[in-house]
Amino acid sequence: MVHRGGDHPDDLVLDASGALLYSDYTNGTISRLNADGSGTVVHRGLDGPEGMVLLADGTLVVAEENTNRLLAFPAGQARPVVLTTLPGRPVKVTCHQGVDGIAWDATTLSLVVPDPVTGTIYRIAPDGSSRTVLARGFVHPVGAAVATDGSVYVADECGGDVWRLGAGGSRTRAARASMPDDVALDGHGNLLVTDVRHIRHDVRRWPLGGGPSTVLAATGLIEPQGLLIDGSGRIYVADDQARVILRLTPTS
Repeated sequence: MVHRGGDHPDDLVLDASGALLYSDYTNGTISRLNADGSGTVVHRGLDGPEGMVLLADGTLVVAEENTNRLLAFPAGQARPVVLTTLPGRPVKVTCHQGVDGIAWDATTLSLVVPDPVTGTIYRIAPDGSSRTVLARGFVHPVGAAVATDGSVYVADECGGDVWRLGAGGSRTRAARASMPDDVALDGHGNLLVTDVRHIRHDVRRWPLGGGPSTVLAATGLIEPQGLLIDGSGRIYVADDQARVILRLTPTS
């Protein structure tokens, strides 16, 4: 465990210095994790911050769930600008909330953004100037990850399972989950998935080549959400209800 406090860690990203940033939907903040395990608020006043992506120029892109829009904090600035507003109109009812997880596609230098309200997956330019549809027909997609070859993986929280997008918006099942929230690729042919359904509430590793999953963490988790894998292969898991951030170090 690297953090336990009175806040509600949700999604995770590393900043330019390698420090962990975490969003807090409940308190409307983004905080930096300190070496002693405490958190320092770096941005506040947001309306349901969730997923984050750090761009090469230092701009922090944040998904604001309650407004269904993406905000951008240019490097060194405390006030955000609106990057884009997604078409769906969210409400605070399970499976009808707004934008959650977002991902960076290094092969096309674009953002991959699920719109949970409309069930649409978009590719969006980092400056918000363009938006194209990658796939439609999901129930409530909330998480995304992009492999080094450009393959896009999407977690459909209320439809179940994690899907790999193919040409023309087709999809194939990549992992099974009751209510997948976040997904991450470990660079060794595996997909990691957090499951927030309360009968499961775990973190699993699925081999992309097929085969059974491995439970990486479950004990003590209440609603595991954010996932991040750092350059050393260590896995960070944020649980907003348990109010913790865990660090897992795989042995195999």
